[in-house]
Amino acid sequence: MKLALKRLEFQNFRNYQKFELSDIGNLTIFVGPNAVGKTNIIEGMQLLTAQTSFRHPKIEHLILQGEETAHLQAEVRDEQRRLDFELHLAEHTKKHLLNGKVKKIVELKGILPSVVFTPDDLGLMKGSSSVRRRMIDELGVQLTPNYYQILKDYEKVIRHKNTLLKEHASDALLDSLDDLVVTCGSQLMWYRSTLFQKLVSKTHEMYQEVSRNKEVFSASYIPSWDKNGERIGELLEIQKSDARKKLIQALQYYRAQERQRGYAVVGPHADKIEFYLNDNPVSIFGSQGQQRSLVLAMKLAEVKLIEETLDQSPLFLLDDVMSELDEQRRESLLQLVSEDVQTCITTAHMSYFNNETLASAQVVHLPHTNSDNEMESNAL
Repeated sequence: MKLALKRLEFQNFRNYQKFELSDIGNLTIFVGPNAVGKTNIIEGMQLLTAQTSFRHPKIEHLILQGEETAHLQAEVRDEQRRLDFELHLAEHTKKHLLNGKVKKIVELKGILPSVVFTPDDLGLMKGSSSVRRRMIDELGVQLTPNYYQILKDYEKVIRHKNTLLKEHASDALLDSLDDLVVTCGSQLMWYRSTLFQKLVSKTHEMYQEVSRNKEVFSASYIPSWDKNGERIGELLEIQKSDARKKLIQALQYYRAQERQRGYAVVGPHADKIEFYLNDNPVSIFGSQGQQRSLVLAMKLAEVKLIEETLDQSPLFLLDDVMSELDEQRRESLLQLVSEDVQTCITTAHMSYFNNETLASAQVVHLPHTNSDNEMESNAL
């Protein structure tokens, strides 16, 4: 038996003065009209499990208007353990606790991971590479603490370098920063590209199941130093030693351009990621149906990859995506629920679910007013 979410409690979080849910099972469906706060529940679950939010909000936006603090708590269990996750929010501070003890975020990553699927994720195919890079990084930090640490170190270095470039710092000072860019950047690129290959392979498998056709999915990872790279096909493995050498050369070559622009143009923060079907870029040639099938396949691939890597099923959080998918894709999505992946779904309409799904679900009806939330929960 793997860890699973059993109880949830919010106080002064978003629009909820108080929210409680107990005896959480394998499938929970939150039903309610738009603007009732369904997405806030999904966000709270993600904050407690992945220690991040897909909305990337300011802390003060997470606290109920008129209040100074907020508190979130989750009870997680398996057959042998009980873990209590807590998150305390104040105006500019965020404090995570595990079993009453304050913990660094890196210490909590991967205990109970979560995968979130929202309508905004459908933009993964047409959005910029920054969206796709962030998707891979958010998965990576849940798989290994080292990924989280090197990502944070690299982001700090790049912010510092951008400041120096805007201040027209000396070459000597920029050289010292570029040494750190190479050290952190080559490590991050290796972590990300290795995970990218695994995700692409797993997505390829899942896409065949979701789309039920013979289209072939592939992807490419184009490093920032390859400014003219438009190649198609699978990523060739990037070795750390090769990445270091290429980064050093590119940083020297693009120094004048970085000075002119006032920001760093070389490094894994500027790497390009493209997805293809039958060697055609999905962002340009993919139909809406193909794009949605591919995003669904990628989310299912994330779940499978976490299971294989950590031997722990993630919490699968689906926010109002049933309305964005046709019947075939909804069936593919709900099939995963029957495979013992704990899942929470928000929806405005029950018609998306068949009787078999509803029979195994805990259905939570959310009222229009949530200031002091009293929910009607039916285990159908």
